[in-house]
Amino acid sequence: MKIDNNIIKHYLKNVMFITGTAYAGKSTMVAMLADTYGLVQCGENYHSRIADEVIIPERQPNLCYFKTMKDWQEFVNRTPEEYEKWILGGAQEAAEFEVAELIRISQNQKVIVDTNIPLDILHEIADYNQVAVMLSPQAMSVEKFFDRDDPDKVFIKEQIMKAKDPEKTMENYKACIAIVNSKEHYDEYAKSGFFTIVRTDANIDTKAETLEILANHFNLNRM
Repeated sequence: MKIDNNIIKHYLKNVMFITGTAYAGKSTMVAMLADTYGLVQCGENYHSRIADEVIIPERQPNLCYFKTMKDWQEFVNRTPEEYEKWILGGAQEAAEFEVAELIRISQNQKVIVDTNIPLDILHEIADYNQVAVMLSPQAMSVEKFFDRDDPDKVFIKEQIMKAKDPEKTMENYKACIAIVNSKEHYDEYAKSGFFTIVRTDANIDTKAETLEILANHFNLNRM
């Protein structure tokens, strides 16, 4: 069964999407916009609850990776090219779950979502004022990856420290993070044709200003 994108676009008219690179402030803005304007918040990996119950290796091999991998040392020691292929493949597979979940929850309420839906799909299912791209420099995403103390990153760092050569494994993993935040991928976002905000300095608090910019872009101040 295939549902044409013009039909999906109609059913997603109440959804606003924020996408972009790591450490650009996407999750912060999604939370602040939801709180300020009474939107339903869909944070990173919001679709996983359903996806984890449905995915099978034959149909969603990338989303099933954690179920099929040998162990965590395999995960942290993959080549950057393998890591990049997994990230891109996972986003493509997850897009179907994201769209289905967003249709389910957005029919009678406005929704703001931190999404990894590929740009070419977003162009087909959303209007210009429904999408915002947030960008940060590659160095920021690599250097600050382990600065956050969220459980997932703490766990990954623990696995890296268990490797035979932790220093080599850490450098390899940083190379994995770098390739998925490469200039090539950055330029894809920057030249996507969507409304874009660039974060250049993580030490300056621009949350209030960015909130206002995004609210105007999404026409939330007219609600």
